[in-house]
Amino acid sequence: MSRSAAPEPVTEVIDRASGWLPARMTEVERRLESLVGNWGPRLSDDAGSTLSAGGKRMRPLLVLLCAGPGAGREAIRAATAIELVHMATLVHDDILDSAPLRRGVPTVVARSGRDRAVATGDLLFSRAFAELAAVADDPTARRQVQLLAAASVALARGELAQRHDAFDTRITVERYAHRCKLKTAALFECACTIGATRPAAAEQALLAFGREIGLAFQILDDVLDVLGPPERTGKARGTDLLDGTVTLPFILATERDPGLVDLDLRVLEVGEADALPVGLGLLVALLLVAAGEGDARGRRRRHPAGAGAPAPGRRRGRRALLVARGWRGPRAPRPADRPKPSNVRRWAL
Repeated sequence: MSRSAAPEPVTEVIDRASGWLPARMTEVERRLESLVGNWGPRLSDDAGSTLSAGGKRMRPLLVLLCAGPGAGREAIRAATAIELVHMATLVHDDILDSAPLRRGVPTVVARSGRDRAVATGDLLFSRAFAELAAVADDPTARRQVQLLAAASVALARGELAQRHDAFDTRITVERYAHRCKLKTAALFECACTIGATRPAAAEQALLAFGREIGLAFQILDDVLDVLGPPERTGKARGTDLLDGTVTLPFILATERDPGLVDLDLRVLEVGEADALPVGLGLLVALLLVAAGEGDARGRRRRHPAGAGAPAPGRRRGRRALLVARGWRGPRAPRPADRPKPSNVRRWAL
């Protein structure tokens, strides 16, 4: 997210951390580079390609931000370890999904085969815990290992729950949220607490903060799976549906049109997502209508006098659809004497 596009609370964090955070993130990146090498040409190449594929590095960023500028080397180790676990889960997810691309480049399983991909993910997992255990007989390191181990167990439980729910078009929002808390939010919770020890009240607040960020992150990812153009998401549109993973966009659409629960997602083939009887395009439209009308109904119940007002959910839905399709945002204000710009200002997400 660019600074100009960020809301005020985010820019305040950026400003306050600008004197120390970039240097510490650079330390984490260098440590990651050193840990994925020197394991033989094959494993090092596959692990290195996973690292070089990039990513937002949100989890190590949260580790460092929540630990604060006064945190010691234990925060760098924790930030490094949590990104290694995240990388490992991506490699293993791609095996389970038989995914050909991630972030627009071939996955390890697509390029090197299942056996090497399994070994690469295992290597990354092992290096994460070795990084935390490097300081022997340290209570802080023991605590960090326990936190990361608990988050890793939650990740596994979330993956199993998702596999159990595959192709089930009748799952509820509550079940979906439970899966997201395990599979995604747990590692964000860990990121917010692993870098430094805090009093109990502060620890609980950081856990809640990480949980909400993790849930929002997963919901956005699931929306972009349906709406996002492949050139921006790095994967084919509708990948989750093709894999049988029913996510929030589909669940909300079924609330608008209950007949969608009778769709058999197993008949879809890669490259034929629009073979759905309703088509993915209509599914997206149903999602946006459901979101807009649901917001309007709630608004009317709370404020009867505002029944005639436009539904904020519809406005948000239209903007979400436009952004996902590549819209870059509204035109920036332009003084009368300034020439008309050749393009619109980019809308950084």
